[in-house]
Amino acid sequence: MIREIQAKVLLNRVKQPDTWFGLKYNMNLYRGCQHQCIYCDSRSKCYQIENFSDILVKINAPQVLRKEIASKRTKGTIGTGSMNDPYMPIESRYNLTGQALEIIAQFNFPVHILTKSDLVLKDLDTLMQIARTYAAVSFTVTTADDALGRLVEPGAPMVTARFRAMRILAGKNILTGIVMMPILPFLEDNPRNIKEIVTRAVDNGASYIIPSFGMTLRDRQREYYYNQLDRYFPGLRVKYQNRYNNQYFAPANNARMLEETFAELCDRYRIEPRIPPYTLHEAKQIPLL
Repeated sequence: MIREIQAKVLLNRVKQPDTWFGLKYNMNLYRGCQHQCIYCDSRSKCYQIENFSDILVKINAPQVLRKEIASKRTKGTIGTGSMNDPYMPIESRYNLTGQALEIIAQFNFPVHILTKSDLVLKDLDTLMQIARTYAAVSFTVTTADDALGRLVEPGAPMVTARFRAMRILAGKNILTGIVMMPILPFLEDNPRNIKEIVTRAVDNGASYIIPSFGMTLRDRQREYYYNQLDRYFPGLRVKYQNRYNNQYFAPANNARMLEETFAELCDRYRIEPRIPPYTLHEAKQIPLL
């Protein structure tokens, strides 16, 4: 179901310092997500989304954003993509992300987009404008295998499409990299997968990779995930239950070894394990014509 709603507030302050994504503000233009990744943490009860397959469209988001951003005295990075993907298929119809980026460009604010979709390329010109201040696009990649990706991220574009989009963005001098999380235990937590993600990221122009070796498992998220494991990976649920019980965080198998492998690869390819943050004194403030 797709339903249009009215937003009262759009920009939310992020608890500082944000050492993961470098954000000062966060915005969600939609609620729910069409990508329907089987592991998504946003199904958790704390986010108060009753049915994550229902898509709520904040139809007045551009108007609310323009009003709020004009009132901000402190410039800081605006993030989007934390509870849904700003470039899920419905964006082609509503263009809320595209409209929001145009407003952000007009006010010379920095932006950090998290996505699994090559649809981000539709806003390439606007991102190039924002990059005069600061623009980063991080592609979530948890597996380098398209076949596995089809199962764990059934509504998202293939990993190969994300890498192609990354190459295009990097070629336009837009800061781009990987969010390598979650790494699903018993499915993605092997050195071969980590090495392939890193090498393909480097080959396609990534400047950084933000890692986390494991996944969250809480309330409704756990229940949904286990049901999907029963559907696609029979017998795997028991391994999770035996190892993690009701733990909030499920670390990857051999997490320490995977972290060491990742660190060695980052050193070898000179890639950062964190995103270079926006700093006001370094930003190039070039008025838009």
